[in-house]
Amino acid sequence: MKRNIKKIFFALLFFFPIILHAQINNNNRPNIIMIFSDDHAYQATSAYGNKLISTPNIDRIASEGALLTNNFVTNSICGPSRATLLTGKYSHLNGYKFNERKFDFNQQVFPAVLQQNNYQTAWIGKLHLGNLPYNGFNYFNVLPGQGVYYNPDFINNKNDTVRYNGYVTDLITSFSIDWLNSRDTSKPFFLVVGEKATHREWLPSLEDLGAYDSIDFPLPANFYDNYDNRLAAKDQDMTIDKTMQLENDLKVHIDYSKNHIYNRFTPEQKQIFSNYYDKISKEFDEKKLIGKNLVRWKYERYLKDYYATAKSLDRNIGKILDYLDKTGLSKNTVVIYASDQGFYLGEHGWFDKRFMYEESLRSAFMIRYPGVIKPKTVIPQFVSNIDWAPTLLDIAHAQIPAAIQGISFLKLLKKKKDVVIPWRNQVYYHYYEYPQPHHVHPHFGIRTEKYKLIYFYEGMSSWELYDLSKDPHEVHNVYHVKGNEKIIADLKNKLKKLIIQYKDDEALKMMEGK
Repeated sequence: MKRNIKKIFFALLFFFPIILHAQINNNNRPNIIMIFSDDHAYQATSAYGNKLISTPNIDRIASEGALLTNNFVTNSICGPSRATLLTGKYSHLNGYKFNERKFDFNQQVFPAVLQQNNYQTAWIGKLHLGNLPYNGFNYFNVLPGQGVYYNPDFINNKNDTVRYNGYVTDLITSFSIDWLNSRDTSKPFFLVVGEKATHREWLPSLEDLGAYDSIDFPLPANFYDNYDNRLAAKDQDMTIDKTMQLENDLKVHIDYSKNHIYNRFTPEQKQIFSNYYDKISKEFDEKKLIGKNLVRWKYERYLKDYYATAKSLDRNIGKILDYLDKTGLSKNTVVIYASDQGFYLGEHGWFDKRFMYEESLRSAFMIRYPGVIKPKTVIPQFVSNIDWAPTLLDIAHAQIPAAIQGISFLKLLKKKKDVVIPWRNQVYYHYYEYPQPHHVHPHFGIRTEKYKLIYFYEGMSSWELYDLSKDPHEVHNVYHVKGNEKIIADLKNKLKKLIIQYKDDEALKMMEGK
């Protein structure tokens, strides 16, 4: 009997510090929620200075934490951006350069490292990577492919496909809160809330239809860009004028029986939807618009639907923040809001993304970390989406794998006033998908604080140089302007070093001799 008591006593002496250490670690490790939207332009939030619309809940994350003003992506397209988020690597190394492929989840993904550090992980909503995320996630319930806005299907981690009635953003919020309520509360968690909004075809929730109809949105300064001296910009197929479709995009004379976007509407949804858009269609017919008047009307309708869809998104983000407050989770939960890339809201006459020009290269990113990040912090340094994964691992006190190409910017978020932290002042970009959709030629380039140098290839060989201090709208390609030879040589040298640093052998071959 005494021997047994001794054994129990020594066992407790041995295991108690381990149990205590694990508990302390769990208590020190914050929960992390990443709200990841689709095609939501940074300039479409009031946090980034838009004064015509309001995104109070997105803004709340920035005002209670940090706003990144120079957050750039490595490949401005939906699936590849998610692949970079998961791996912390450029597209040429994670194997996902194009949309509509199958991402290899057998490779190293950072949520698997979180799992190894006792995190419970989940992805709910839009994934858009062609495969299901069995590696790295304890739970998932994701949209197949792009998903749809109304009455969508979801695929869960039992591989069951279930159709739900409702609006997709509302459903993603509901499923996310359900998972938070049912999770293992003994572990910290990492949750990705993968939003479909604000992806094309920009369908707002029924309650937000017409939310911005009273506003006349001004045209961007370069809306009527003639693409002079820019071959790739002239050759694209993503203009509001010629590419944007009246029925599919702007809901003019919708054929509910044939259009896959609308044929799953319930009778009640269809009635409300048609009551609103039938008036729009009638107005369009009566105006008999042509030329610039037609293009201007399309632009206005595009933004009214886009911003109304963003309003639905913002309201749901508020629901998640309110849930965290009510449950007390907000005290130890990092909340991030980010978009997969930037988006054109009429700049250059465009919608969509892809180009290395500023509106699609730059994306929204804000982060709230109570007790660590001071409210209203602004981070002006150059951050890339390869940096997201190592930063999240750093926040979770997990070791960052050597194969990750990005670096943690947690030290920027935590820095004290007037403390100088050495940091990069240039970023590298490489886009691949061609010719469809949108016929944007593949290109790679470098963005520094003052300049942007881009090389377009496949079907052309064309360089572009922009002095961003003089030409923020990027309409004057000064590559062939006399006197810029030294600037170009220096930028090409820096570009080549970045290509070597990030192991982009394809780009390196093209750079030889240029």
